[in-house]
Amino acid sequence: MNYLKLLFGLFTFSLLLTSCHVDVIEEPHHYTPVIVHQSLDSYDLWYVDINETTGNGEVPFLQKAFTISFRNGTLYANNNLVGIGNTGNGFGIDVGYYNTYNNIVEVSHDLNGYWELEVFHINVNKIELYHRPTNTSYFLYGYSKNNFDYDLVFYDNIHYFLQEYESWEKVATNGGSPTEFDAENFVQFLAGGNNDEFRSSQDTTGTPISNLS
Repeated sequence: MNYLKLLFGLFTFSLLLTSCHVDVIEEPHHYTPVIVHQSLDSYDLWYVDINETTGNGEVPFLQKAFTISFRNGTLYANNNLVGIGNTGNGFGIDVGYYNTYNNIVEVSHDLNGYWELEVFHINVNKIELYHRPTNTSYFLYGYSKNNFDYDLVFYDNIHYFLQEYESWEKVATNGGSPTEFDAENFVQFLAGGNNDEFRSSQDTTGTPISNLS
């Protein structure tokens, strides 16, 4: 009889253990949420390190920005290398406005519309902006405007600078050994691919861009 009671007790204990089993699903780790307005205001410029971007989509205004700045509800961006450091006193151009609550920054962009991004603190001057609908993360580094190296950004991204113009026209040739490329008078650097693609034209110097072959 005691043997049967013992078996019954073990069986009941087993059922309790089984019924208490819970599957735990962990979400991707995204560091520590921050008090958003304090974090975004703590630096003049946020450099967008596009090479660290992860995810399945993109946030257009972050994808094309070299820096963004959050200043009293107005969002500024340096989208072009031409004039970087001078445009908008170093902050770039006004591209929209923003609002914050909890660990969220809401952006209303003049061209790209409304975006809601979660802000996570990684270290003293690095944050993650996470767009949950596309599971996409951008990583930004904060700088004081007086200590930001605009020249370094320019030279690190010079291939983008070359792409900012529709065409480059040759105005002079100086020195060097003659090559077949000397006959080319116009060059266009193409976006996309490996950033090392271009096309050229032997049209006469002074030909309007719309008439280039």
